Amino acid sequence: MFQWMPESAGELVSLKVVGRLTDADYFDTLPKLIAVAEREGCLRLVADLSDFDGVEWQLAYEQSAFGKPHWDKIKRIALVGTQNWAVLAARIAADLAPADVRIFEAAKYEAALDWARSDVPDPVEVPLAP
Repeated sequence: MFQWMPESAGELVSLKVVGRLTDADYFDTLPKLIAVAEREGCLRLVADLSDFDGVEWQLAYEQSAFGKPHWDKIKRIALVGTQNWAVLAARIAADLAPADVRIFEAAKYEAALDWARSDVPDPVEVPLAP
């Protein structure tokens, strides 16, 4: 299930993802996210995946197009959690939306919020010379 966190305000939505996601979770939450994107002009999402336990994959596949006209309104996605779910979700999010996507360790929730609220670009990594 998705739990809306109290830090959610304006274009920032912070969700804690708990347990296994179901049809009802998607059909309840995605229209609310779209409403934020439409009302605010963009969406900044923080998703805490530290208690996430999976998703109904058929549902995820069928829902991949749900909200597609709004994907370009997503500015940043901060995924909190060091589990494999965060890495998988980051890869999927990066492929679906033109948003900046970043993974934060579970203990770095506040840093994830700060980054999601910010417009400061991440530093470009330059390889060191030999």
